[in-house]
Amino acid sequence: MTKKVLDGKERGAEHLEDREKKDVQEPSAVQEDSLQGAESSQSKIAELEIEVLKHKEQSDKYRDELLRKAADFENFRKQKERESMMASSRALENIIRELLPVVDDVKRVLQHAPLNAETSAEARPYIEGVELVKKSLEKWLDHKGVKAIESKGMKLDVNFHEAISQIDQPDAEPDTIIDEYQTGYLLGDKVIRHAKVIVAK
Repeated sequence: MTKKVLDGKERGAEHLEDREKKDVQEPSAVQEDSLQGAESSQSKIAELEIEVLKHKEQSDKYRDELLRKAADFENFRKQKERESMMASSRALENIIRELLPVVDDVKRVLQHAPLNAETSAEARPYIEGVELVKKSLEKWLDHKGVKAIESKGMKLDVNFHEAISQIDQPDAEPDTIIDEYQTGYLLGDKVIRHAKVIVAK
């Protein structure tokens, strides 16, 4: 009986030792699980951060491409506007160049209008009509920004004048414009027709 009691006590002690060992081991297993969980969540966070960076790089790339496309479109629009303005400017220049001979003819008609009283009385309505045409043409040219180049009495300037003849003129300095054969015109700052002039030697 004593032996059974001893065996029971020994078994009880062994059982207590096993339980104490388990109690000691269990916290370390919990710690391992929590460490693994922390490592797992940190790796997930790292993966998500990498993915966020990738998406940010991609969105930056798309933004840059969009800005480039917008700049290209703006440049294209400005170029088309410039081309359109140049085309309309060229068309206006061509129209004015074609119209200038008509202006010259009207001026010539008025220069050669009869001066004596009888003929003038009969021709007066026609002369007045031609003067009205001349005024209308000059008004239209002025509205378009066309101005006549000043010539008579000026020094010859090859940028604006074309000398077609030279004559002796003792009371004038050399290269002074004595007479104007054909009026020159400017469209803004651009010469659309040089004035044809006669200069002093």
